[in-house]
Amino acid sequence: MYETSAGVVVFYVGGDVEYLLLHYPSGHWDFPKGLVEPGETLEEAALREVREETGLEVELLPGFREEVEYVYFRGVKIRKRVVFFLGRARSREVTLSWEHVGYLWLTFDRALARLTYETSRRVLAKAHRHLSR
Repeated sequence: MYETSAGVVVFYVGGDVEYLLLHYPSGHWDFPKGLVEPGETLEEAALREVREETGLEVELLPGFREEVEYVYFRGVKIRKRVVFFLGRARSREVTLSWEHVGYLWLTFDRALARLTYETSRRVLAKAHRHLSR
């Protein structure tokens, strides 16, 4: 089986740049993301997932798109591709969905340390470099 998801590295600029991480019931920390529905573009799916999971409206920044692939098992082996975009939030007011148990806004170094997966840390590092240009 093969799945495609889309997600967003959400950031907010107050004083420092802060990144939004979601706490999943399984215990891991990651970015908002979810399956692409039939008829949706990757960008549409990414924006919908952020809205559904956090209540935030974000603006996708041009020029950033990062893909990761991994395999997981749910009765069968599933190969998953996740395409991440970079999105600016206008607010830090999160309305968390039932899919998550918490969230944090963190500076780059703290977000990097909190993320569970190495692939997510690489995506964050690339997003941070993109913003620093």
